[in-house]
Amino acid sequence: MRKRNESVTVEHERAAAAAAVPGPLDKGCSLRHSLRLPAAAATAEGMKRPLGRRYGLWFRLRKLIIWLLGMYIAIPFLVKLCPAIQAKLVFLNFVRVPYFIDLKRPQDQGLNHTCNYYLQPEEDVTIGVWHTVPAALWKNARGKDQLWFEEALGSSHPVILYLHGNAGTRGGDHRVELYKVLSSLGYHVVTFDYRGWGDSIGSPSERGMTYDALHVFDWIKARSGDNPVYIWGHSLGTGVATNLVRRLCERETPPDALILESPFTNIREEARSHPFSVASTQYFPGFDWFFLDPITTSGIKFANDENVKYISCSLLILHAEDDPVVPFHLGKKLYNIAATSRSFQDYKVQFVPFHTDLGYRHKYIYRSPELPRILREFLGKSEHEHHH
Repeated sequence: MRKRNESVTVEHERAAAAAAVPGPLDKGCSLRHSLRLPAAAATAEGMKRPLGRRYGLWFRLRKLIIWLLGMYIAIPFLVKLCPAIQAKLVFLNFVRVPYFIDLKRPQDQGLNHTCNYYLQPEEDVTIGVWHTVPAALWKNARGKDQLWFEEALGSSHPVILYLHGNAGTRGGDHRVELYKVLSSLGYHVVTFDYRGWGDSIGSPSERGMTYDALHVFDWIKARSGDNPVYIWGHSLGTGVATNLVRRLCERETPPDALILESPFTNIREEARSHPFSVASTQYFPGFDWFFLDPITTSGIKFANDENVKYISCSLLILHAEDDPVVPFHLGKKLYNIAATSRSFQDYKVQFVPFHTDLGYRHKYIYRSPELPRILREFLGKSEHEHHH
């Protein structure tokens, strides 16, 4: 009986072992069964991965769309509530190009006959000035100090006060090239950075920029004797130039001529005609209210179209047809206003266009081989008027 129980127990254990360790058939079935489960799991995992990737891509795209929409709504309100932002975008005085130049050393820009000054138009305001003498005085100018340059303004050469546009400094590449051209034609060139530009100290504003220009003009006149003094404004500098000349005419001390390169009618119309604005007005309702009204709120007008009605001196306008910043039609419109103004009835008003094929765009008119002739013919007459 005992043996029988032992044999039953042994047989039971063998059966359990057989169940645990499958035989060939069971093994085959078991293997097939075990292979099916991982295959199904792999298929499910394979489906989950592209779905996960698609969901992650859509999630990121949705976040980007929401962010862009938020910016689209937030920026206009931010500009509307903080007009100072729009003023910064008009002046761009925080953009200092070219970088890493020492404005105290104009000779580093190839201006070996140029002296750097600092003048103080108002308390707590200091402006950096460059004075380039005519090329004929180049050898005499080497190694000379500020006093020599100031006295040189009294030599028998006309003076051009150059008022640059927004962004950059008095050491901008295209500006330096123009100084060289004007110097080679026999002009003194005096230029400066408005308060808040370059190494000049102060906060920029239209009033401040105009006052800086007035201070430099008076500084020149105190040293130039009877030599003609012309004012040349470029781009935003044309707004400063007409503000200045209107004030000079009102106090009966006009310059001998005014030259406007790439001018606009007024800053609001220029801002509306800018390529960025033209595109924005098509897709952004209330563009004027959000973006243009804050310019006026900031006290920025640069109303060339109004100023020319009060200017009494010869006027020359230079504009390239392919100007992408200040559209050509604005320069032409300003000329038409000036040409019909009573204030110019005794003075020469001339408009010189430069064809698109020349590629002078917004700031390369100085490259024109015709520029010396244009200036000689126009300013020659102005000089004749000055002496008679």
